[in-house]
This record gives sequence, C-alpha cells and structure tokens, in this order.
Amino acid sequence: MEIWLAVAQFATLALVLAVLYRPLGDYMAHTFTSPKHLRAERGLYRVIGVAGDSEQTWGAYLRGVLAFSFVGVILVYGLQRLQAVLPYSLGMPAIPEGLSFNTAISFVTNTNWQSYSPDVTMGYAVQMAGLAVQNFVSAAVGIAVAVALIRGLARRSTGTIGNFWVDLTRAVVRILLPLSIIAAIALVIGGVVQNLNGFTDVTTLTGGTQAIPGGPVASQEAIKELGTNGGGFFNANSSHPFENPSGWTNLFEIVLMLAIPFALPRTFGTMVGDKRQGYAILAAMGAIFVISFAALTTFELVGAGSAPMAAGGAMEGKEQRFGIVGSTLFATTSTITSTGAVNSMHDSFTSLGGMMTMFNMMLGEIAPGGVGSGLYGMLILAIITVFIAGLLVGRTPEYLGKKIGPREIKLASLYILTTPTLVLVGTALSFAIPAIREDVESTSIWNPGLHGFSEVLYAFTSASNNNGSAFAGLTANTPWLNAALGCCMLLGRFIPIVFVLALAGSFAAQGKVPATAGTLPTHRPQFVGLLVGVVVIVVALTYFPVLALGPLAEGLS
Repeated sequence: MEIWLAVAQFATLALVLAVLYRPLGDYMAHTFTSPKHLRAERGLYRVIGVAGDSEQTWGAYLRGVLAFSFVGVILVYGLQRLQAVLPYSLGMPAIPEGLSFNTAISFVTNTNWQSYSPDVTMGYAVQMAGLAVQNFVSAAVGIAVAVALIRGLARRSTGTIGNFWVDLTRAVVRILLPLSIIAAIALVIGGVVQNLNGFTDVTTLTGGTQAIPGGPVASQEAIKELGTNGGGFFNANSSHPFENPSGWTNLFEIVLMLAIPFALPRTFGTMVGDKRQGYAILAAMGAIFVISFAALTTFELVGAGSAPMAAGGAMEGKEQRFGIVGSTLFATTSTITSTGAVNSMHDSFTSLGGMMTMFNMMLGEIAPGGVGSGLYGMLILAIITVFIAGLLVGRTPEYLGKKIGPREIKLASLYILTTPTLVLVGTALSFAIPAIREDVESTSIWNPGLHGFSEVLYAFTSASNNNGSAFAGLTANTPWLNAALGCCMLLGRFIPIVFVLALAGSFAAQGKVPATAGTLPTHRPQFVGLLVGVVVIVVALTYFPVLALGPLAEGLS
C-alpha cells in the first residue's frame, strides 16, 4: 500500500512540475532578457542611484552582492536587538547578541538555520520586517547569480554579465512576489493561519489553560518554501498544523520548493539559445532526485525494530496526517533544495534514512537545489564533467562554445572544495579542541555516541550548504555553535558566489568556439549519465570517511 502511495504522490508531483516547467522557465528567461523596465522598477532605480540599462563586470556585480548582503545582516541584527521597543513585539525581549548574529547571517545567506523557538522568541515585527524580507531578497540574490553565470556562457567577448541591482529587483518584483501572493492565498484556503492576534488563551478539555499562538503565517510560509528558505514560523516548522494542516497542503508546499529550481534549467536553455542543454541539466537533476527519494523511502519503510513493526513503519517523529511517504518526500525535497523546512524530525529517522538527508546536502544541493544556487552548482559540475571527459577521451574541453582552460577549471575546483572544507573542519574542531568538545558533548548533544556525532556533522553540513534544517537532537544555541555555524553559513554562501561570478566574467570575455568533431556533445544521455556519475563520485570520495564514523556505523551496527 505504501509503495503505491509513494508512486501516486510522486506521479502527481512530477505532473505538476512538468506543467510548470515550460511557462515558468520561459517567463523567467523573458524577465531577465527584456529591455523594458516597469514603472515601479524605474522609480526604485532612481532612489538607489542605479542606471537600469547599465552593465557590470563580474567584479562590480560581486561588490553589489556583498554590499547588499552586508547591509541585510546589519538590519536584521539591529531589528532583533531592538525587538523590545518595536510594535507587535508581543512583549518579547531583545534577542541576545550571539543568537542575533547567528540568525542575521542565517537569513541573509538563505540558510534560515534557527537555534531558537521562533513563536516564543520573535515578535511579528522582526518576523515580517526582518526575516520575511530576507526570505525574498536572499532568494533573489541566488537567482541573480545564476542568471549572471548563464549570461557569461551566452555572451561573446563582452566582459559584462548584467546588472546586479536590476536582476535583484526583477527577481523580487516579477517572480517571487507575485507567486508568493498566489501561494499565500492558497495556503490560507488550506487552513494555514494568517492574523496578528498574538496568543489566545483557551481552556482545554481537562480544565487547564493553553496559549494558542497566531501570526502572519501563510504569507511567510509561502516565500519560505518558494524561495527555498525554510525558516519556520513555529518551532515545529512544517510539521505544525498551523503551517501545514493537511496532506494536500503538504504536497503543495513540496511543489513550491521545487517549482523555480526545476524550471530554471528551461531558463538556462532558452537564454543560451539551445533548449536541449536545459533538458540535459533537468534530466541529471531529476535522476538524482528520484534515486534519493527512492532510497530514503525504502530505508524508512523497512525500518528495523519492534516499534516500527508494531506501528506499521518507522513513524517516530513523523506526523500521522502525512505518513511515511509524505514525510520522506518532504524530507528529500527540503534537503536536496537547500530549503531546510521539515515536516518530520530527521533525528528520528532510521540511521540510514538520516544519512540520506545528510547526503542530499553533501551533494551540494544541486538536484534541483536552491533557487539559483542549485542551477549554478550543477553548471559548475557540468564544467568539471566536460573537463574530465576531455581528459578521458582526448576531446576538447569546451562547454557551450566556451573553452575550459586552467583559470576556469581552478575556479570550478575551488567552488567544489569550499563547502566540504567548511563541513569537515567545523566538525573536526568541535571534537578536537578539549574545551569545545566538553561543551558540545555535555550541553549540545542529546544522544551521545555515534548518533551524537551524526547530529554535529548534520549541523555543519546544513550550515555550510546553506540548508538550515537540523536533526532536532542538538542544542545549537551555545557560544561555540552560534559562532561556528554562523561563520560556516557566511563563508559557505559567499565564497562559492565569488568563484561563480569570476567564472561568469571569464566566460563572458571569451568569444564562441565553433563546435567540431572533437567537441563533446553536452545534450545527450551519455553526458547526463556522466554528469550524474561525477556528482556522486565527487561526494562519495569526499564524505565517505566521515559518514562511516556516524550514520553508516550506526546503521550497520
């Protein structure tokens, strides 16, 4: 029965995404290639002093990304520290310095890691003016960087890759905001709350009292999923009935997470003038997604032990209204798209099931990944694949008519090495330094032993890959983890962006080399299979030793 339910849910999801692929992908391509500016956009450009038709080199584009993000960190940090005097603070005090630092970086980097219980820590002013705004603009930054890389591959001998401020504005105004309004209305219809009521005291059936929280949840839930952000309005995130009331809202939220990332390959193919290239990238993303979902669902359905057998499956930490399949489909989607939302507790998954959620993030979240970041991550891997194929068969290393020389392969390689370095170094320091290890083991880890190691590994994997989900068995609101995870989020977001934009500038400065008999075709099934193989092998070689110390060892014990 569960197998057929999995097939039915996956088929429904695939059908909806297939229907959205072409119109949404083409619309985004038109958005970033149209010479026309909306009146509201022109007004905004005048306010910030930007010429809408001007072009930027990759260095200027990067400075725009970094400056905008730095200001975002300062504003979100300031709002948290001033919460006590803001309207709609619900009587909550200012957020402590360390937690404010971690949270500001978390939402600006599109990570949305939360070392706190949102519904009893953040008032509505901070939620709406700080966190929800960053849900929009951090997602828009990811889309803008992906579009800049596409332009670098599509242009010839220009040296410019567009204008960051224009791309950012269009991503918010023309894509994220309209879709979020539609999604929020649908969620309200589905039962997600949307109000400013604060806490309502009610009398329970046993005669006690309970404070029921309200809040502008649907509006934040919409962009949280659509922008692959993931920060929950409530501590239980998308397992809370006010955020995700039923089976159909669960599937709808999964669609929101996947819609833009799976449509961006169409945008890519349209902008480079060869839609077959978009289909090839889509096929690689889809193949990895299917394999991951099948593996995670299998591990959870065959969970060993008397408790799973008595419950009909490994239901610990899962909501009955979603079941195992609804939980594994959501978990696969959120960890493979850098969303970080959860509708079940990954800490309660089987050992190998929990490993799959980690492995999805270790892949670099490129199947389809976060909005924008998934596409540019997969394109970097495509460049690596072309280079490796050229070495193996003696063909010219070219991608879409652009030569892959020493500069390009160094930038791509540094991109690939950044997040594994952060994950492994952060995890190692947590256990190698005696004082830090004592704090982590005595304060942060709830489940000692192999599972405790997995919790710390998961946290650094989530932060460094800008995912934001947690095993939910780790107390992360400590000085070490707030600082370390904050640094991993910051470096894991912006160091790769530096390499992506430098690569975009390098490609944009090149002319286009005509295809010859020695050029590797990058739109055929052979290339798709090679690309998937490179993705898996790169991750396996990098992370297998550390996985063997945690989830693999626990699962095989």
